[in-house]
Amino acid sequence: MSSTSTASLRTADTRPAPDLDAYAAYQTPLAVRQACRSGALTGPTAGMAPGYVQGNLAVLPKDLAEEFLRFCHFNPRPCPVIGMSEPGSFKVPTLGEDLDIRTDFPGYRVWQDGEVIADTADVTDYWRDDLVAFVIGCSLSFEEALMAEGLPLRHVERNVRVPMFRTNVQCVPAGRFSGRMVMSMRPLIPAHAIRAIQITTRFPAVHGAPLHVGLPELIGITDLMKPDYGDAVEVLENELPVFWACGVTPQSVIAEAKPAFAITHAPGCMLVTDRRNTEFSIL
Repeated sequence: MSSTSTASLRTADTRPAPDLDAYAAYQTPLAVRQACRSGALTGPTAGMAPGYVQGNLAVLPKDLAEEFLRFCHFNPRPCPVIGMSEPGSFKVPTLGEDLDIRTDFPGYRVWQDGEVIADTADVTDYWRDDLVAFVIGCSLSFEEALMAEGLPLRHVERNVRVPMFRTNVQCVPAGRFSGRMVMSMRPLIPAHAIRAIQITTRFPAVHGAPLHVGLPELIGITDLMKPDYGDAVEVLENELPVFWACGVTPQSVIAEAKPAFAITHAPGCMLVTDRRNTEFSIL
């Protein structure tokens, strides 16, 4: 990945941390999506519409869609597909009858040849008849289960976005798509880390159990206070950094594959669907 591309990624990821008090009115998926459409909501969606599934986004031209779907099938941990549109359609009825992929995320990134060319709250003007949208599962679904069991999540307590890192773990390639996996990190004491593994194993459709615990240098992370996406949170002396596969991985892969055109969500700015988190638990 070029230094210019890295700069583009980090420059576009400067949205403010979520203000949960200001967003208290957004308690249903429809309320969140309507706020996105009107432009009233342009920031992260953490804490909104509790109990409902949120999703990441990757939009690609039809001629790349089959390869990307194969890539997701080969890499289900970082890229669990929970919804997909027909070519040219901005609807995904299985996730919400009124849902509009072009307007219902609070933030988007538009890509050209692997570079971010626009950071916007609406991609209607960029939409084309050959585009296919993929909605990918999000860790906010299993975070609700973690918090229900009393496990503290520092980024939630501080109203910031979870820190995410481009690791040295290579995804299984498919056609033109390959690259390094992105992982999200949550610091936990050992007893909580064990319980978190048990809980998140029940959610394979939204990343499942952690892929790595402790020793971040083994997965190519040299400084936990410098995430590639999201916001830094410290890891205390009695804590372990626990890493989960992350749905921002397609952005890392798009940066390396350099397709002529793509659209993704801005990290932290998710689609709030009408599906319940409990639907994605296997136990």
